[in-house]
Amino acid sequence: MRKRDHALLAPGADASGRTLHAPPQGGARQRAPHVDDRLAPPETRVEYLDGAEIFAAPADPPHATQHFDLTYVLGAHVAKGYRGAVDMLTRVDEGSDYAPDASVFPVKPDRGGRRRLEELAFEVCDKQALSVPTSKARRLIDRGVRRVFCILVKQRRVLEWSRATDGWQPLPKDAVIEDPCLVRPLPIHALLDAASSDDAVARALLDKRVPALEAALAAGEARGAARGEARGAALGEARGEARGEARGAALGEARGAALGELRMAQEAITTVLRSRRIEIPAEVARAIADCDDVNKLRRWLKSAATAMTAADVVAGSRRKR
Repeated sequence: MRKRDHALLAPGADASGRTLHAPPQGGARQRAPHVDDRLAPPETRVEYLDGAEIFAAPADPPHATQHFDLTYVLGAHVAKGYRGAVDMLTRVDEGSDYAPDASVFPVKPDRGGRRRLEELAFEVCDKQALSVPTSKARRLIDRGVRRVFCILVKQRRVLEWSRATDGWQPLPKDAVIEDPCLVRPLPIHALLDAASSDDAVARALLDKRVPALEAALAAGEARGAARGEARGAALGEARGEARGEARGAALGEARGAALGELRMAQEAITTVLRSRRIEIPAEVARAIADCDDVNKLRRWLKSAATAMTAADVVAGSRRKR
């Protein structure tokens, strides 16, 4: 076993992997601070690692855009009973209090009514030395976090911390992250390729069976069928019943599918905003409902995952880290 400072597991945390005990000096064992007991001042960029003050610096692209893609995809995959967070401080031990770039934790509080330790944690690494995420990951695992991941921006790779080797394990780009915290397996390539992130998010939202999306799909299918029948009848009178039915069905299906896609995207935007408890003013709701550009709606859907206000979504603004 590698020699290192002792650390305490969170009270009641899963004791899988290595269990370390506090040094015997000083009499009775000390309990680890609660995850919400602050050492680092909230709402600042100051963090603490092994008693040393560190500064969480802002980022430029592609580091900053990787943060956005991570939260966009991860947020859609969070299962019922769990909550996602960005830059949420966690008191790891006596001398460490820092915020993973993204994390997933149980919604249900502990017996004291305080939030529970996260079960998944993600770090994004670009110019920062890998030794820093390594130290953070090792301490999070010792604290009781089940799984820790690191996205290497330049190498376009995803790593997962291994208890067996006490180090990082590369994940294949065609692999998926399966976990009880997630509504469906999260594809690794969706974290690395912005072009495939929309598909992953759409599938996750459909698996969640969001009522608004379900209703939009049903309404789109019904409208498509009705339009197809009506247009088929009209064309059938002019060009013949058989030809009219075929053309009517084809046009109806195409227009119904297109309209259904629009309605699904519009409902998805408002669903994401409401799930994040963000108020949607009437003018923003009208802008979303009146938009018939599916590409613009997709961009707005991405923005809805991180925007601070509903107005920021339709304005195309992004949350800056």
